[in-house]
Amino acid sequence: MMDIHQILKLLPHRYPFLLVDRVNELERGKRILAIKNVTINEPFFTGHFPARPVMPGVLILEALAQAAGLLSFDMMGEAPGDDKVFYFVGIDGARFKRPVEPGDQLILDVELDRIKGGIYKFKGVARVGDSVACEAEIMCTMRTVA
Repeated sequence: MMDIHQILKLLPHRYPFLLVDRVNELERGKRILAIKNVTINEPFFTGHFPARPVMPGVLILEALAQAAGLLSFDMMGEAPGDDKVFYFVGIDGARFKRPVEPGDQLILDVELDRIKGGIYKFKGVARVGDSVACEAEIMCTMRTVA
C-alpha cells in the first residue's frame, strides 16, 4: 500500500527516528496497518539492554504515533509541507504486554477514534505476530509552523 519512499514523503522523521518501514493496509479516515522491522542494528539496543536487547516502550508508542500521522495526512489528502507538522500531544491507557526484541516485526494497527477541536484521537495496538506488545490511546494535532 505504501513503501518507504512514500512514507518519507509524508513523515518528517529520518534515521534513526523513522519507525515505520511499510504500510500494508490503509482505509482512508479509518485505519492503518503498518510495519516496523526491528533489527539488532537499531542504535538504542546498545544501551537498552546490552545483555538482553529490548525495544524501549516509548519508541513503540512513537511508532504507533508515526503510523497515526501517516493516517492523518492521507485522510487530509495532502502531503505535508515544511509549514505543517503533526505533533504527538497525549497518550492514555498505555499498557505493555510483551517485550519487543531484535528480529521481531512490529505490526502497528491504528484506528481513528474521533476528531474534536483539532485533536485527533486514535486507538493503537502494536503486535508481534498474534501477541499484543503494546496498546494505547494516542492524541495528535496538526500545527502550522513558521
